[in-house]
Amino acid sequence: MGKLAVKQAAVGVLVAGAACMGVIALILTLVRVRSMDLPVGTQYGMVFDAGSTHTALFLYQWPEGKENNTGVVSQVLVCDVEGPGISSYASDPPGAGQSLKACLDKAKASIPAERHRDSPVYLGATAGMRLLQIQNSIQCRGAIVTCGETDSHDPFDFRGARIISGQEEGAYGWITINYLLEGFIQYSFEGRWKHPKNGKILGALDLGGASTQITFTPKDPILDKSTEARFRLYGYNYGIYTHSYLCYGKEQAMKQLQAQLVKAKGSDLSQPVTHPCYNSGYNLSLTMGELFDSPCVTKPSDFNAVTPVTFRGSGSPMECQDLVKTIFNLTGCPSASSCGFNGIYQPPISGQFFAFSSYFYTFSFLKLTPQAPLAQVQRTVEEFCRKKWTLLKAEYPGEKERFLRDYCATGYYITTLLLDGFKFDNQSWSNIVFQKQAADTDIGWTLGYMLNLTNLIPSERPQAAVGQSPEQWAAAVFFIVFGVFLCLVAIIMQIFWSRTTDIV
Repeated sequence: MGKLAVKQAAVGVLVAGAACMGVIALILTLVRVRSMDLPVGTQYGMVFDAGSTHTALFLYQWPEGKENNTGVVSQVLVCDVEGPGISSYASDPPGAGQSLKACLDKAKASIPAERHRDSPVYLGATAGMRLLQIQNSIQCRGAIVTCGETDSHDPFDFRGARIISGQEEGAYGWITINYLLEGFIQYSFEGRWKHPKNGKILGALDLGGASTQITFTPKDPILDKSTEARFRLYGYNYGIYTHSYLCYGKEQAMKQLQAQLVKAKGSDLSQPVTHPCYNSGYNLSLTMGELFDSPCVTKPSDFNAVTPVTFRGSGSPMECQDLVKTIFNLTGCPSASSCGFNGIYQPPISGQFFAFSSYFYTFSFLKLTPQAPLAQVQRTVEEFCRKKWTLLKAEYPGEKERFLRDYCATGYYITTLLLDGFKFDNQSWSNIVFQKQAADTDIGWTLGYMLNLTNLIPSERPQAAVGQSPEQWAAAVFFIVFGVFLCLVAIIMQIFWSRTTDIV
């Protein structure tokens, strides 16, 4: 064989080898290819809780991908708005909106700039605004509209400001509790979210400033459908009983007690009105206008806003308990087994309950959290009520007077509400846990509200990527490189052979 033939054969072998390497690399890149979703981004949402005594902003986040159409939401930020609740801005609606700015600025700093425009903001006003709506619907509407205008000027996706119903407030609080305690969904050892087979669903007891809510899953069908709420969360349907009692929040209940005493005293208010729930030695002075400034109390026929009223504490536990019972209608139920109080339908109590808001704050002060036997609770409240005011001031020097004076009345109010109102007894009392948080997250209606709304917020489809195992990818790269190398060798040989031929 001549030199020319040998060189041509060598180049051919190299080219053939390079072609084989290319075919092998192509096969390796096409077989056993796996498709996978890239890590999802994060969505954000905010809810203003405009309560009767204060307003707070809650910032939440959740992965863009959802679990059965519901977001897995976590709390990022809580910001307490300076000043009282927005219902106090009835005569100054612009002030209500301006009070929210500082918290919106904090949220703005906590959310990536590229996410500002698609981060929804909601404002829900609760019982304080429901009362204002009864008193003055025009002022109420002005405060809500101004809050909405303030939110819409920020770079977020403002979705509206409105007064939420008492039923919504109770139901969303129930969602919050059971979500945080993994009653709806939990993360498994397999590394995925799943519905718990034996998930425990708790009832919710919420005591706010102007209203109180009870929500739970009864054993029997709910007869009054107006008290039923239904939700679909993480692919499962839930039906619950929920009712909100307006005017039976802590602050309004205390006002009802004062009004009862004034009405019983009659027109002669020149002498102090004895208040059995105020500790002995405590005196409180206010005007009739301050006392009867709520639709929860009915003004007497001889009402005069400037008439002064002085309450003098007597620290009488039994009389205090009797006074508390006078603000409840406990006899107007057609059937005691299916009624709460004031003639409101309620199925029999069932399951365990989580009590929060003023339930927790009162019992925490009295050192009765998270659980205490009923007998201990009653004994503790009675002992507290019997203490002299001077002793209490010395014992709790850092406690604000307006809170300290009400712990006796609130203690009896809570036990009366739960036992006589909601029909708990000595046995079912042990099923109540008094707590502020669950899973390091504040309990309230806002998280449940955000969770339910994630069903309506579109999730972004995660981007997909294809890939191979590291070993397969390394082999493909090797054959590609080796094929290129053979091609280079063939080219060099061809060039060298051509020059040799030209010289000859």
